[in-house]
Amino acid sequence: MVLSKGFEIEMYTGTPQGDIVGLSDKITASMPGFMREPDSRNVEYITAPLYDYDQLLCALVRPRIELRKYLQQLGDYTLIPGSTLSLGGNDRFFRSDPTSPYHDYIEQTYGTKVVTASVHINVGISDPEVLMRALRVIRLEAPLYLALSASSPFIDGKTTGFHSTRWGVFPQTPSFVPLFESHAHHIEWVENQIATGTMQNVRHLWVSVRPNGDRRPYDLNRLELRICDLVTDPVALLAISAFLETRILQVIDNQCLDPLKQSIFSPDELVTLTAANEAAAAAKSLDAQLRHWSDGRTILARDWINEMYPDAKAIAKKHGFSCFLSPLQKILREGNEAQQWLQLHAVGFDSRCVITQAIRAIHERETELEGKICSFV
Repeated sequence: MVLSKGFEIEMYTGTPQGDIVGLSDKITASMPGFMREPDSRNVEYITAPLYDYDQLLCALVRPRIELRKYLQQLGDYTLIPGSTLSLGGNDRFFRSDPTSPYHDYIEQTYGTKVVTASVHINVGISDPEVLMRALRVIRLEAPLYLALSASSPFIDGKTTGFHSTRWGVFPQTPSFVPLFESHAHHIEWVENQIATGTMQNVRHLWVSVRPNGDRRPYDLNRLELRICDLVTDPVALLAISAFLETRILQVIDNQCLDPLKQSIFSPDELVTLTAANEAAAAAKSLDAQLRHWSDGRTILARDWINEMYPDAKAIAKKHGFSCFLSPLQKILREGNEAQQWLQLHAVGFDSRCVITQAIRAIHERETELEGKICSFV
C-alpha cells in the first residue's frame, strides 16, 4: 500500500537581488491554480493528491516553471527561497485583499508574524480513527520534520538566532491544542473553539499537524503536516515526504504505535514536551536537543532521525520508493538550507549574497529537473 500525497507550496516573489515584491494579485488573476495569501508578497499553489513520486516531482516543478515565465512578463522578477522576509519588509503588512474581514482579523491580530512561506504536506488516510492515531504520532515527531526543512535564519538582513525563524515566531493557534483521543474528541473540541471564538473558522487551527478534509471537522481524509519551512529543492522535499509516509505506514500497520499507549507521559504532558521540542528544533534544527516522547530521554534531532531511518528505508524499499527517501541522508550529512546559509554567513557572506546565490541555485535545479524527469512522465 502506498498513500496519496499532495503539497501546498507558499513562495515569495521578488527580484533576482532578493528583494521581495508583492505580485499575488496579478498572478492569481492571470494564472489558474495559484491562490493568494493575506499578504501579497507570497503566493500558493497546490498539487493534486498523487501516489507516484515521479509524478509528484513534476507536479512540484511544472507550476514553478510556468510561474517564472509569467513573472518575466511582468518584469525582472523571480521566486525567492526561504520562509521569512529575509532581506527586509518585516515592518509592515501588504494586504492582498483589503476587503476580506478574515484578512482584517489576521493582520490586526498577528501582523507580519504570519507573512511566511512554507510547505504543507498532505497524506491521505481514509479511516478517521487511524488518522487520529497518526496525528498523535506525527505531532510528537513533527520537530524532526522541522529540523530537516528549516530555511529561515534571517529577517530584515540579520541572523535571528533561529534556524527556523518562521516557526520560532509563528502564532500557533489556539494556544493549547490537545492530543485528540478520537474523532469524536476532535469534533467536540473544534466546535467548542468556534463557539467561544478561539478559532475564527475550521481553518483557524494553526498547529504543527492537523486533520484535513472536505468538511472539517466531520469528514476527514488526510493528515496535513504544517510545521515544515519551505523546502525549495523538490528532491529534498520528496525525501522528507517519503520519510513521513513510511512513518504513517508504520502507524497503519501497528495499532500499538500510539503515544497514548506507549508513553510514560500523560496526554497533557506530551503536548508540553512536544512544544518544547518544537522550540528547540526551531532554534537549532538538526542539532537540537530533544526529548523522546516514549520515555523522555534526551536525543539530538539528527540522531533520532538516524534511529528511525533503517525501518523507514525497509518500508520504502518494500513499496518501491526507496530512491526518493535516500536523499534524506544528504540533508543529514550536509545540513538543511538554513544550516548551509548560516555556514556561508559565518565565513563572511552577507545575507543578501546568501539569498541571491540560493535564488540562482534553485532556478538551475528546477530547470535541470524539468529537462531530466518531467519529459518522461
